[in-house]
Amino acid sequence: MAHDLILVTGATGNIGRVVVERLLSAGLRVRAAGRTSESVARMFGDRVEAVALDFTDNTTWPAAFAGIQRMFLLRPPHLGKPKEQMIPALEFAQHSGVEQMVFLSLQGAEKNKVVPHAAIEAWLRTSGVAWTFVRASFFHQNLSTTHLTDIRDRDEIVVPAGRGATAFVDAEDIGAIAAVALLDPQSHADTAYTVTGSEALTYHQVAQILTAELGRPIRYARPGIVRYLRHARRTLGMPWGMVLVTAAIYTTARLGMAAELTDTVRTVLGREPIRFAEFAHRERAVWNPTQTSADLPSS
Repeated sequence: MAHDLILVTGATGNIGRVVVERLLSAGLRVRAAGRTSESVARMFGDRVEAVALDFTDNTTWPAAFAGIQRMFLLRPPHLGKPKEQMIPALEFAQHSGVEQMVFLSLQGAEKNKVVPHAAIEAWLRTSGVAWTFVRASFFHQNLSTTHLTDIRDRDEIVVPAGRGATAFVDAEDIGAIAAVALLDPQSHADTAYTVTGSEALTYHQVAQILTAELGRPIRYARPGIVRYLRHARRTLGMPWGMVLVTAAIYTTARLGMAAELTDTVRTVLGREPIRFAEFAHRERAVWNPTQTSADLPSS
């Protein structure tokens, strides 16, 4: 299987980029899928086979899945109804010869049937393909992408997590674990990994770390759910499906269900997880008020 072509969906995003780079570094051939093949080619050049993939457009499926046995599966954030919007494409992939899917899932998805990740996990378990679930906690990078403008332009974090703590994790750690599962399918088949960092932080603590790093006060607004829904939709411009999914994720934090820590990064990668303070220092420039969205990478 060393010379197989591996498909990475969401290749230009925070996690997908890491998976692609890890596979390339290991000498694997990669078919990288994104919204357009042009956006993929701009990021990776001729190091990958660039392809467009839209889970809701079956005309894009043959080119994406042909000749693929292993794939990294990422659910696009705006697709909130996987039974209608994703599973038909996954069934096509299986019938096209895909034998292993490494799925970027969500911490606690096995207990939270409201999130779309749960439906995808349920399908994979009974599909007959070898699966690996990478159940990630909340990404550090969500604060430098989804919530970027709140922090950069308004000096505030607007999420309805209350006083609940979150076991944040870095995209680099998540992508590295997904790549390991793709590189050694037999060792990681039919396995669910919950991936967190080494610390559970409240958003008050996150705001304090950002304040110290950026040299200006960052406030945790701690909105109620109604204010958050309005803010996410009107100010951030999120699609309704993404608004509802993120609201469900923050609600689990508010209820104290997002603070569980695991040693998966240490066990699988043999090193310590990247801490939030390290991430904030590394990415501090993105929250500079003089930085513009055009200067930033895609999420």
